[in-house]
Amino acid sequence: MAKPKSRTAVEPLAHFDLPTPNLSIRSLSLSQSTLYLGTQNGYLLLLSLNPNPNPVPTPNPPPIEAVSPSSLSRNVSLLRTVPLSDSPVESIFVLAEIGVVLVLSDGFLFLTDSLLIQPVKKLGGLKGVAVIARRFRGTHSQSTDLTDNTSNLSKGQRILDKFGGVRANGVKTSVLEQSREGSSVFALVIGRKLMLIELVLGSSFLNASFVILREIQCFDGVKSMVWLDDSVIVGTINGYSLFSCVTGQSGVIFSLPDLSRPPLLKLLWREWKVLLLVDNVGVVVDALGQPVGGSLVFRKGGPDSVGELSSYAVVVRDGKMELYHKKSGNCIQTVTFGVEGVGQCIVADEENRSGEVVAVATPTKVICYRKVPSEEQIKDLLRKKNFKEAISLVEELECEGEMSKEMLSLFHAQVGFLLLFDLHFEEAVDHFLQSETMQPSEVFPFIMRDPNRWSLLVPRNRYWGLHPPPVPLEDVVDNGLLAIQRAIFLRKAGVETVVDKRFLSNPPTRAELLESAIKNMIRYLEVSHQKDLTLSVKEGVDTLLMYLYRALNCVDDMEKLASSENCCIVEELETLLDGSGHLRTLAFLYASKGMSSKALAIWRILARNYSSGLWKDPAVENGVHDGSACVVSGRETAATEASKILEDSSDQDLVLQHLSWIADINPVLAVRVLTSEKRTNQFSPDEVIAAIDPKKVEILQRYLQWLIEDQDCDDTRFHTFYAISLAKAAIETFDSDIRSQSHDTERQEQVKIIDTQRESIFQSPVRERLQIFLQSSDLYDPEEVLFLVETSELWLEKAILYRKLGQETLVLRILALKLEDSEAAEQYCAEIGRPDAYMQLLDMYLDPQDGKEPMFKAAVRLLHNHGESLDPLQVLEVKPLSLSPASFCLVLHII
Repeated sequence: MAKPKSRTAVEPLAHFDLPTPNLSIRSLSLSQSTLYLGTQNGYLLLLSLNPNPNPVPTPNPPPIEAVSPSSLSRNVSLLRTVPLSDSPVESIFVLAEIGVVLVLSDGFLFLTDSLLIQPVKKLGGLKGVAVIARRFRGTHSQSTDLTDNTSNLSKGQRILDKFGGVRANGVKTSVLEQSREGSSVFALVIGRKLMLIELVLGSSFLNASFVILREIQCFDGVKSMVWLDDSVIVGTINGYSLFSCVTGQSGVIFSLPDLSRPPLLKLLWREWKVLLLVDNVGVVVDALGQPVGGSLVFRKGGPDSVGELSSYAVVVRDGKMELYHKKSGNCIQTVTFGVEGVGQCIVADEENRSGEVVAVATPTKVICYRKVPSEEQIKDLLRKKNFKEAISLVEELECEGEMSKEMLSLFHAQVGFLLLFDLHFEEAVDHFLQSETMQPSEVFPFIMRDPNRWSLLVPRNRYWGLHPPPVPLEDVVDNGLLAIQRAIFLRKAGVETVVDKRFLSNPPTRAELLESAIKNMIRYLEVSHQKDLTLSVKEGVDTLLMYLYRALNCVDDMEKLASSENCCIVEELETLLDGSGHLRTLAFLYASKGMSSKALAIWRILARNYSSGLWKDPAVENGVHDGSACVVSGRETAATEASKILEDSSDQDLVLQHLSWIADINPVLAVRVLTSEKRTNQFSPDEVIAAIDPKKVEILQRYLQWLIEDQDCDDTRFHTFYAISLAKAAIETFDSDIRSQSHDTERQEQVKIIDTQRESIFQSPVRERLQIFLQSSDLYDPEEVLFLVETSELWLEKAILYRKLGQETLVLRILALKLEDSEAAEQYCAEIGRPDAYMQLLDMYLDPQDGKEPMFKAAVRLLHNHGESLDPLQVLEVKPLSLSPASFCLVLHII
């Protein structure tokens, strides 16, 4: 994995050199804007910091190592110097909440005020203190409150008796109980004892005393100690152990190998965890001593001291300070503040979660560093085009809750623009899409040159001012290619440049870059198209999206956008689409904007010029290269799209104007147009019928059928017209069926094709429809229809018409003699309801005339079924010669 590039996470704040050469720094403590130094010869120094200096901002600040110490000296001043003892000052604790400083020197504890003005008080009763640590309780800790435990207090009081009975350092027990509110709790090691004490103040620190809360058996050689919640973790040359401040029990956490570095403990304020140093490895444990998270591996040899600044662990040694990210373990920054071999180095941080300053010291000087604001760190990385490092930093800040949504959105937009100008179009759009505040109009200048319809919508926001003003994508690509060529030339001359190495080793072509830029800009606008935007911005998004589709000749995408709900500005696209031959897209666009007349005109042109290659035909796209198939497919497509428009239109003139060419291509579509239920106002039937080509009989019949059956039309003209039309078609069909029997196979196939086309409109044969209509309707003129079919062979139709006219005899003759449908004839007699009807039918069967043989079986059937309705005398009057002997006997039997 590539090593992360360093960044400037801290910058110098103040520099201080010890005033006299006989002083040597031994300990260090930092609290807000004050700094306390403990020297080797027992002095305590108070320094005051100016935490907010106002240096002159520079676009390219010099490296930290180049900052002059004299320029930083003005940010710190020495306020006080107080002698404590003749021994080194080992530890300094600033109790800011009570304005007191506690110092460990020569095995004793000393108290003074935070400004070092009052005399120093030596805390009696404690001697030989080797190590001391203040108790800290985590934010959500459930740790025990030792100062409220009366049993612990009693035990501590008994121990105090050894130091003076009812008095503890001159303070009575009752006074101790009254002053607990302003107390602090510490753990200290004296010999082999681990003592937990409570520091109690009276009216001032001069009246301070302490209470021993608990005494735990420990061991020799304690070098470092941290007290977190109920756990006191101590470090010796043998390893690290944990003591419970409640039970007093102990356990080993880690054992150190022989010849390892001295133990070192550091409380991590932000996570309320503890870092344990094992040689050059920092192991992070929780309050129970259990390892959590990953380990930090420091440079060879391990640090002299460890501090914390924000999300970084700060380690110092040999005059160098290194910042390690606590989660990733990466070394973020290395700063040199002293020469190698300068001696023991110390680091101190502010004892709070939001500390922004850290101090480092050699034996002779102190340098304070402050955290560079996150925004400035990000800007610096972006200026250097270290995009990955900038993104990584932002992700860290987001995880730690230090990055607001507004700042995160601003960052994504800013890095997106930088990547775009750096020719990384895909990554740029990825960041644009992550920005919640970026407006789609901000990319408009990259697509259409200013001035244009949307120029005033573009916010003039340069963000951090790290990228140039927007220009069309062609210019972005050209400028980027020039930068690459310039960088290649400078590289050959030995000059380093900040250009992507991939471009240097394999320069892209202009066409490749421009295609990538357009594709990714399309991707951004497609997402923007789905958002809830103002109308003007939506118009810009959709119109420019069509421009980009056209640039890449994305025909399918163009037509999909044009035919869907969109906010395209037609005036901006008419010339573009018409001039480039994308008439289908223009037709879809016209239709979506309600410009039906223009859309239909285009579809009509395309239908007539289907072979001119004005669009990508679906048949060709699917690999079909049959010329006839392409022709049919193109015509059908044009007719289909036109019919969709006309089905919704209530403009009668417009519909009838385009009906003819649609009917020529597909009669079914024509019928759909005429019978559409989508339109609000239906058309005049007379004008529609007049507009239908008389040769398009099927269309006319289907329209009349819809008019009569679905629209409940009761106009006798249309009923008669429909009946006559059906009758003519039935006669033609009957005649063609007769003729087809005498033609060859090819002719029969053509007839089948005709029938198939007819059935594509109608669900049933024409005679069946004619018969049903003649029976169901009472509004047509039967005489007019009968006049048409009189000479045809449509006998059933004639029977229906004669029945409408009341010609009973003719109906019976057709049913009985022409159709030879005895059952229907008998049923008709039953409908007539007169006995003479059956006798009349019997006469027809026995004397059919016209040279036809008598129908004895039908007569016998009639006698058998309806003999009781016949007059026996009339039946006996039938001439015997008319019947065979067997039939005559049967008649007699029936009678």
